[in-house]
Amino acid sequence: MGSFATEYLPKVPDVHEELTAGARVADVACGVGWAAVSIARGYPATTVDGFDPDEPAIARARANAQDAGVADRVTFQARDAADPSLCGQYDLAVIVEALHDMSRPVDVLASVRRLLAPGGTLIVADERVADAFRAPAGDTERLFYGYSVLDCLPAGMISKPSAETGTVMRRSTLERYASTAGFSAVSVLPIEDDFLRFYRLDP
Repeated sequence: MGSFATEYLPKVPDVHEELTAGARVADVACGVGWAAVSIARGYPATTVDGFDPDEPAIARARANAQDAGVADRVTFQARDAADPSLCGQYDLAVIVEALHDMSRPVDVLASVRRLLAPGGTLIVADERVADAFRAPAGDTERLFYGYSVLDCLPAGMISKPSAETGTVMRRSTLERYASTAGFSAVSVLPIEDDFLRFYRLDP
């Protein structure tokens, strides 16, 4: 995800400008921190807080930030992003390849919306699946279905209740989740990638 700040975010002009000037970013479900580290390296005036409930992943993320020389501007916490003390603190939030894995994606999106300061926005990067099922499916779609059946869907069903989304999260599904979570606008960003689609969600 090293290209996140060098290739992807510069294609969103207002976000790029704000990050260049200095912003506060929340990386939700940050995993081992690659997106947060990329943002911090690409935008030296910006600070990033990463949140993930997986403590071993957080430990690895901290080491990655240290190795990348950005530990002074990136923090990682095994903490619930729904913590009310975080409300209204962030200019930008990102969720990278994680929303489809979540048991309760609408609840997570609603929590992230509360993290945002006035004028803030959320960028979600998730799998670039087709807008509707068609047979026979293409190679990429088949690959995503394989991931879904063997990994992402079972993982998302561990906790109940579960939306049971899986890897193949259609654009219409994300739009429905975002609307239910209280976002007023959802758009697909003009970022080309073979496997990822980038969505912008505005409160």
